[in-house]
Amino acid sequence: MSSVGSRSIDAPPIDALPVGLAAIRHARGALAGKVVATPLAHSPSLTRRLGAPVFLKLDSRQETGSFKLRGATNALLALGDDARRRGVATASTGNHGRALAHAAKALGIRVVVCLSALVPANKVEAVRALGAEVRIVGRSQDDAQVEVDRLVREEGLTAIPPFDHPDVIAGQGTLGLEVVEELPELATLLVPLSGGGLAAGVAAAVKGVKPSVRVIGISMARGAAMQASLAAGRPVAVEEVETLADSLGGGIGLANRYTFAMCQALLDDVVLIDEAEIAAGIRHAFHAEGEVVEGAGAVGVAAILAGRIAAHGPVVALVTGRNIDPERHRAIVAQGGAA
Repeated sequence: MSSVGSRSIDAPPIDALPVGLAAIRHARGALAGKVVATPLAHSPSLTRRLGAPVFLKLDSRQETGSFKLRGATNALLALGDDARRRGVATASTGNHGRALAHAAKALGIRVVVCLSALVPANKVEAVRALGAEVRIVGRSQDDAQVEVDRLVREEGLTAIPPFDHPDVIAGQGTLGLEVVEELPELATLLVPLSGGGLAAGVAAAVKGVKPSVRVIGISMARGAAMQASLAAGRPVAVEEVETLADSLGGGIGLANRYTFAMCQALLDDVVLIDEAEIAAGIRHAFHAEGEVVEGAGAVGVAAILAGRIAAHGPVVALVTGRNIDPERHRAIVAQGGAA
């Protein structure tokens, strides 16, 4: 377990942070009818394993297969008419690009999605199938961001970042509101941690309603940029490498404006898990829970199975995506039964 320290009693109140509870509640109103309120399912198998009640929040069941639809849609809805006419661009590890393409198609907005060569082919094709213009650039999300910056500078497109944007953070935070309202006795929330848009938003929502909830970020050990930045006390660059949790790849940006500060103020801990543990989480989700889950979506389950989470419950693990390559999924689940 890699601690970032408990949130200080001197930490700023939620609505003094860049994105507060009021913005998240506004986003929920804007998203009504555009995203679904996803199931909160009790997990008997993980409850037995942990010795405390465990629930899975299945945002993998959003229409585009991940929670990203919340933030992407909220950000597009907040655009002015001129920005909508000119179009938008983003860098993505796949799921944000797919969500943005879906929301842009519904609103009639041009969207260019810049992806690195590390993004799995199934995610690239899913973005393209929704009518987005796809650019493959370099071997990291930072490389893809260079093309986004050019599109903004030379073609006048508006950048919609995958995480470091207040409207994206507020949209993701609506997931936290659902959890704490569905389970008022919530004690611990396990959140996949990458650039921090999800972690920042849901932590602000949950702690804004119930400050006693512990919010723990879960990331893969290979290329955990936010964890490294929190440990350093500032945004730092981390090499992006291949991982089963590909959606958690990429840096947080050395000029990070929102998510680093929010994660620093709101996260109670960060846990890193290795590739074998992620694979075990994917297998367990399939065999014991009946869910197809990608690596990034399985990290909370994996952390429980690996014994990295204390039995302080009720516990909710956010299951954030299902967009795993089918052949890769078959190969992983064939390696054994439920962990």
